[in-house]
Amino acid sequence: MNDQSLDILGDAILAAACEAGMPAQSVGNLKRLSGGASKETWAFDLVLENGETQRLVLRRQPPGRRFSSQGLESVAKEASIARLARLQDIPVPMVAFELPEGSAGGDGYAMERVDGETVGVRVLKLPELEKARKGMARRCGEILARLHRAKGYETLGLREESAAQALEALEARYRDTGRERPVFEFALRWLKENLKTGGDHVLLHGDFRNGNLVVGPEGIRAVLDWELALIGPAAYDLSWLCVTSWRFQRPDLPVGGFGSREDLLAGYAEAGGTPVDPADLHAWEVFQTMNWGTMCAGVAKAFMEGNRTVESAVIARRASETEFDLMRLLAPEHPQWEKLRHAG
Repeated sequence: MNDQSLDILGDAILAAACEAGMPAQSVGNLKRLSGGASKETWAFDLVLENGETQRLVLRRQPPGRRFSSQGLESVAKEASIARLARLQDIPVPMVAFELPEGSAGGDGYAMERVDGETVGVRVLKLPELEKARKGMARRCGEILARLHRAKGYETLGLREESAAQALEALEARYRDTGRERPVFEFALRWLKENLKTGGDHVLLHGDFRNGNLVVGPEGIRAVLDWELALIGPAAYDLSWLCVTSWRFQRPDLPVGGFGSREDLLAGYAEAGGTPVDPADLHAWEVFQTMNWGTMCAGVAKAFMEGNRTVESAVIARRASETEFDLMRLLAPEHPQWEKLRHAG
């Protein structure tokens, strides 16, 4: 972005803040942050008339760009979900204001800037976060239970997807990759036989994982990236957190690389979440592992069709990693199979 475009964005932010009733005087230190495959994030300082400075982050979709593949097309809707989540006592950055319709800055909203670590592998390695890691699995369960008990989302127009619909969509996306993978074929057949299709639907984050959490020495400070929010089975969120890829270099700790499934489910139940059968969580973990693998396979297809970026190549090769993960999840010696044998 050139200096002129940067000035236009800064002016749009200032105008939006003033329109929202904030006594704003200027915008400083406007800088784009890394990450954000579908939406941009910008850090900035909002200087008020009394000299006070508020450290904020703009999450925006530039004019003319739309993201609707599974995710929320409206950033304003994302802001509404973040506000609703805060009402459930979920740690979410406070929304300060939104860019009005027709803004030169595009579609977006500003929120408070929460300091802490967000890079998953560093969350698992930094010595100063050791104490936080010990309680994070249970804390994640508590946060998801509060979210899944939320009311008032019915008017937001979110996409609703049952287990049966999710499985049907997963198969369609897999077939669209144009390549047959024996492990995926077996996992798909297994899911058709084992993924339960009943149960209540709740408000889901849709991308709750290590990498979308702001973590400090005391624990989880904020949950980020609500753009994939939807309505569906609770185990969808719980299992996504357990996908091996989000454990980074700690595959031995199934919940985000920092904790156990038992602590996750205990925290979930203690905070009022409807108890989840470990066997159901296991089935959904198989689903989400194939889900992520199919996403990677889709990137591989795009790479072969001409989108030859380094990022695409790195993501594409991870499809084979998920095949290995699926074989481990579906192997008879997997711990979950042992529990099922004893239960039977």
